[in-house]
Amino acid sequence: MTRLIFLGPPGAGKGTQAQILAEHLHIPHISTGDILRQAMKEQTPLGIKAQSYVDSGELVPDQLVQDLVEERLEQADAKSGWILDGFPRKVTQAAFLEELLQKTGQGGEKVVNLDAADDVVVARLLSRGRKDDTEEVIRRRLEIYRNDTAPLIDYYSDRQKLLTINGDQSQEEVTHELKETLG
Repeated sequence: MTRLIFLGPPGAGKGTQAQILAEHLHIPHISTGDILRQAMKEQTPLGIKAQSYVDSGELVPDQLVQDLVEERLEQADAKSGWILDGFPRKVTQAAFLEELLQKTGQGGEKVVNLDAADDVVVARLLSRGRKDDTEEVIRRRLEIYRNDTAPLIDYYSDRQKLLTINGDQSQEEVTHELKETLG
């Protein structure tokens, strides 16, 4: 039973690697962004709530994101394992997730930290050519990531759940290292 949480700075390749691994392992790749968009599209009760925050340009509150994650992990396809991408983003969310997994008998998760140097991810994100990806904006996002998400690395390391993968390599090399590390 494979249950993985992907961490790493923007541009480290989390989404790409999570997708490749999910297909390889025949388990769902669960991205919180995708869950949100799907819930809003389907106009579920949680999706309608989320839409009101998105429409007013506000961040969707933690509790609502947590409810969406809980709802998604209860779906049939997630019973055989999953890869979470984009959640948790902070220690309070990690504690919520840990409690949820214990409550639902879905423990045993591993956390993959795709570690990549700031200069590497800045170059990658700039090469995507998105107009909102200026170096200044990217570096600010990295700063937020390092402040908010980096404590998760210690949190999961303390619990012996952390696997660090060098995200500075090519996509193929990272995929190979992930498959080797995870067996």
